[in-house]
Amino acid sequence: MQSPSVASAPGETSRSALQILIMAVAAFIIVTTEFLIVGLLPSLSRELNISIALAGQVVTLFAFTVMLFGPVLTAKLAHVERKKLFTLILMVFAASNVLAAVSTNIWVLALARFIPALALPVFWGTASETAGQLAGPGQSGKAVGRIYLGITAALVFGVPLGTLAAESVGWRGSFWILAAIALFIGVLMHLVMPELPVSGSSHPDHKQTMILRQPRFVAHLLLSILTFTALFTAYTYLADILERLGGIPAGQVGWWLMGFGAIGMVGNHLGGSMVDRKPLAAMVVFLVLAGAGMLAAVPLAPQHIWLMVALVAWGIGYTALFVVCQVRVMQAGAQAQALAATLNISAANAGIGLGAIVGGIGIGHYGLNSIGIIATLIAALAVIIALLMMMRRQ
Repeated sequence: MQSPSVASAPGETSRSALQILIMAVAAFIIVTTEFLIVGLLPSLSRELNISIALAGQVVTLFAFTVMLFGPVLTAKLAHVERKKLFTLILMVFAASNVLAAVSTNIWVLALARFIPALALPVFWGTASETAGQLAGPGQSGKAVGRIYLGITAALVFGVPLGTLAAESVGWRGSFWILAAIALFIGVLMHLVMPELPVSGSSHPDHKQTMILRQPRFVAHLLLSILTFTALFTAYTYLADILERLGGIPAGQVGWWLMGFGAIGMVGNHLGGSMVDRKPLAAMVVFLVLAGAGMLAAVPLAPQHIWLMVALVAWGIGYTALFVVCQVRVMQAGAQAQALAATLNISAANAGIGLGAIVGGIGIGHYGLNSIGIIATLIAALAVIIALLMMMRRQ
């Protein structure tokens, strides 16, 4: 079979564009599966007859699984031919979403979340390189950008789309839809994707892992953990905040989350523009913005106009920090960027899991009204650490 790296004829260019589109849709489905659950928590907790705090721990389970197993599984599966690997990952996601759809209790749902969490970081860790192979010389940047557009769309719109679907077809229906799309894209992947050779750069060597001995790099990873802990202490329970504190009807919560995601696209652009020049300064700016939004959203929840203002600040800071953290850590580990990117994904998921735990504990002890204060205090700690790193020119 002809190597995809020489795709220069019009027919070959069109085929590689289709292949990259399939990769982007796969990225959207895979990342949406992780974050969809956030928008489903209120209805899920009601039907399974569990507390919102306990329901939130399925977010923790997924995130911690990615954190613990991501780098190891990515390295172990680095030798597997990409077409087979991605097709298998999509089949796993289809099957696990079916299991989630038929869950009768929290334990079956937990298993349905654990299984795809093992596969998600493998896709994250290999998709960019594969997109570059498909696009050919001189086009890899655009190809990777298209893959990350699918990922960004999932981060921004996955939760509200799931919430809206839950109102139309139930939370189980949301998982059935995801399962069907994952199966369809998996079949397309098998039919359309070429067999791709595995690059030697896919195997991390001793020199790459040396970045873990650099205090500067480790500090950047710890800052990512703290940042995502702050963000997801509040964001995990945003749908519940809107419904219970804001008095917004369950059928309209999805549209509010959609607006939160849409304004987040502004943050994605701003974060990408600022991070290359001053990554730590960008961290401070967007942490302050997100913190102010999280702090204000809870007391302003009943006043919907002011709630919108708070959500704008929160949404811009929230989405910008995804981009800023990823680029910042990759810059800090410039001599092993692929490994640095994978480690930041693990760090982010550590924070996501911790945030869901901290938020659940806060709700249990102090009520839902405490969420904004707790999240903002953690964000303030992250700001202090970022400022100290700036002072030490880290």
